[in-house]
Amino acid sequence: MGCDRNCGLIAGAVIGAVLAVFGGILMPVGDMLIEKTIKREVVLEEGTTAFKNWVKTGTTVYRQFWIFDVQNPDDVAKNSSKIKVKQRGPYTYRVRYLAKENITQDPEDHTVSFVQPNGAIFEPSLSVGTEDDNFTVLNLAVAAAPHIYQNSFVQVVLNSLIKKSKSSMFQTRSLKELLWGYKDPFLSLVPYPISTTVGVFYPYNDTVDGVYKVFNGKDNISKVAIIESYKGKRNLSYWPSYCDMINGTDAASFPPFVEKSRTLRFFSSDICRSIYAVFGSEIDLKGIPVYRFVLPANAFASPLQNPDNHCFCTEKVISNNCTSYGVLDIGKCKEGKPVYISLPHFLHASPDVSEPIEGLHPNEDEHRTYLDVKPITGFTLQFAKRLQVNILVKPARKIEALKNLKRPYIVPILWLNETGTIGDEKAEMFKTQVTGKIKLLGMVEMALLGIGVVMFVAFMISYCACKSKNGK
Repeated sequence: MGCDRNCGLIAGAVIGAVLAVFGGILMPVGDMLIEKTIKREVVLEEGTTAFKNWVKTGTTVYRQFWIFDVQNPDDVAKNSSKIKVKQRGPYTYRVRYLAKENITQDPEDHTVSFVQPNGAIFEPSLSVGTEDDNFTVLNLAVAAAPHIYQNSFVQVVLNSLIKKSKSSMFQTRSLKELLWGYKDPFLSLVPYPISTTVGVFYPYNDTVDGVYKVFNGKDNISKVAIIESYKGKRNLSYWPSYCDMINGTDAASFPPFVEKSRTLRFFSSDICRSIYAVFGSEIDLKGIPVYRFVLPANAFASPLQNPDNHCFCTEKVISNNCTSYGVLDIGKCKEGKPVYISLPHFLHASPDVSEPIEGLHPNEDEHRTYLDVKPITGFTLQFAKRLQVNILVKPARKIEALKNLKRPYIVPILWLNETGTIGDEKAEMFKTQVTGKIKLLGMVEMALLGIGVVMFVAFMISYCACKSKNGK
């Protein structure tokens, strides 16, 4: 009887040990299975989870606009006073609802090329007003004229046309005109062929962004979705090659197995350059653990603060010999127009940039850009891309509308917040198909290991107790 009991206890201990060992063996095997599955599903080819969501996002993406309404236009034009602005918004549009087109796989270099159609649909229920709301803003054509045409004689001619068209330094335009284009009265009088339609985002609807060419990850998963080349309507050739202009993904996804130490690089045609985000915090997004990566202040720093930005300083006067920071001159990829990009309300900009403007209130929470990335897959499940469009206006003695200015201004026109969050239904599907399976496998691994250890210890204690008792 004692022998039978001892044998039973030994057998139980052995079973426990086997379960513990099996659980321990299952852990690396499970990790390998997870890694293999993820690597298969994030490749950009027909039939994968990544490809389906990449062709057409299942997330509703909105672009909100806040317009800087100038409160003292006459005072600025006559006395070169500080520009007082009041932001009005949001005015919301739905964007990125169109599927990618001209998708072409290249099996030789493992890339896929495509174009992204542009479209914007106004959402009245998410806006404070209508597209017909009017604003007092800088006259885009008048401000750009002396910047593009610096010859004195040409400026005299342009001045006569500006006066004839009754144009001035500031103008009143509707939201729809300002964003998507209007026929400018001054440019319409220019006696040689030029584009007479002006708008901050003109042209946009019925245009495409690209052609993009990205790696599909088939041969190297660490390169999946990374842009190999870009050929778009914007001229990017002015950046020196050492700036590594086209670098990273389009921010919709990144190579899988993202670590906190990784710098996520992505390209944005809106600002004509690549930029990057660094780890900020861990958050829970609808039950899904994600890493939040944020755009650091250093990304818009001056070359003195961040030597990596030395080739993005393309002029010395407005930038105070490249010591100003927080704004990026992208005029050379905007057909020479004096366009500057910054974070909203000149967040993280040097004091000299915002000093001539009253009514700005930079706020880190409202105005920063961030990406919420699922680390194991590299998918971006939530994001907020925030940027501000500014126009440089300078004194011009030959143009009456600008002759009273005593200093240059980088004038804020508007700022935008483009956001997207994984929907509830898609979040549940993601948790079931990805997060849930990983959690289940992990629970099985730990359960087997835990049960095995407990059984082994319990049966060994019982065996020792029983043996000690029989010994007595």
